[in-house]
Amino acid sequence: MTDHDPAPSGGPHPEAMTPKVAARLLAAHGLAPRKSAGQNFVVDPNTVDRIVDDSGVGADDDVLEIGPGLCSLTLPLAARARSVIAIEIDAGLAKVARSLAGAAGNVEVLHADAMQVDLDATVPAGTRLVANLPYNVATPLLMHVLSSDHVHDAYVMVQREVGERWAAVPGDSSYGAVSVKVALAGVATLERTIARAVFLPVPNVDSVMVRVVRHPDAPSADERARIAAVVDAAFAQRRKTLRNNLRRAFGDDGEGALAAAGIDPGARAETLDVAAFVRLADALGHG
Repeated sequence: MTDHDPAPSGGPHPEAMTPKVAARLLAAHGLAPRKSAGQNFVVDPNTVDRIVDDSGVGADDDVLEIGPGLCSLTLPLAARARSVIAIEIDAGLAKVARSLAGAAGNVEVLHADAMQVDLDATVPAGTRLVANLPYNVATPLLMHVLSSDHVHDAYVMVQREVGERWAAVPGDSSYGAVSVKVALAGVATLERTIARAVFLPVPNVDSVMVRVVRHPDAPSADERARIAAVVDAAFAQRRKTLRNNLRRAFGDDGEGALAAAGIDPGARAETLDVAAFVRLADALGHG
């Protein structure tokens, strides 16, 4: 269920988000960060300012934020952008976010699971995603966002290992199925390391900012989904050859498709670039 109530109007602009302010807000609302939900709040105003500056958001931009939490990023974005739609799955935090964002006038807080939101029906075309994504579901969230034609690009904070997988290319140790799926839609680059100390609570993982810029001629979402099915089959067992993995998924058609696509059947999936996977999917009738 999605709750589309806008943030209430009026009220003072909240203080800059520091550890003391965050702790006070959470205590006042009877809340605490939930590790199971990947909740780590950014509580360093200087870090927030750098993220907003680096995002490139301007007065003509509509912004999507997933996981606004205590609005440490929401409000600085709202000060730059035309509008911000912030989606918060936690009912308690959604209530806090509405209270904090009320004075901004251009922020709408949705209490919803972002994975269940039809983004094409929710955000304007050309929307930019800027967010500290919940770390436990960052990759599914990015895939969901990239399936929307209305989201133009993304600048998001994630766990370092996740960001490295998104941005990996053939030859990198992190290169895998997710790398190919992201590359089908756009180009991912690691742009900034975020210190652990700027979070409440302090996480036990390193964090990075990742920018994903869509290809202007990217395949449609349906085409990417069909190619992704081939990618998943090819990476099903990383130590096995493409011949063996594709035979398990597609029978004898797999080896024939490899030959038609000009791909060595004895190679492994991590040696193939995006163009090779597209050829392979085309040969299998999945592109």
